[in-house]
Amino acid sequence: MKKGILWLCVMLVMQVSSQNETCNCCTQEQGQFDFWVGSWLVTNPDGSPAGVNKIEKLQNNCLLRENWISATPGVTGTSNSFYNTTTKQWEQIWIDNQGGSLHLKGSRKENKMILKTKEAINQNGEPFYHRVTWTKNIDGSVRQYWETITNDKDIVVAFDGLYKKNE
Repeated sequence: MKKGILWLCVMLVMQVSSQNETCNCCTQEQGQFDFWVGSWLVTNPDGSPAGVNKIEKLQNNCLLRENWISATPGVTGTSNSFYNTTTKQWEQIWIDNQGGSLHLKGSRKENKMILKTKEAINQNGEPFYHRVTWTKNIDGSVRQYWETITNDKDIVVAFDGLYKKNE
């Protein structure tokens, strides 16, 4: 009886071990946004607090989940980012508690993750889109730069934040 239990325990350990070795989302492409993972203090360009942000990997490394708390009381947001293996690009779906949402797509170029929305038409009948760029800095900080681009030339900065690790 003891040999049977020991054999069963060995088989279970081997099964769990082999499951842990299989990671469908541990590719180089799916690690491209890992520089953003962590707990962050975020500041505006003038150094004033913008908020705090926590980005974590979930679902066996297949998902980056962001939880944002703005320095503006009561403003929060969440995003889910993932590498789409079918389209070979990154996607992010952002939703905030003010009714805002974005669906961004794009890729990493050197030390930058650049995602943008599809073009839409604003209230003046002009085409516009959002582009968000996360830049991995040498010191380990990350800059997030969000632009709204109208008529493919007029740029308004919606957000410019510097992320520093909160550890």
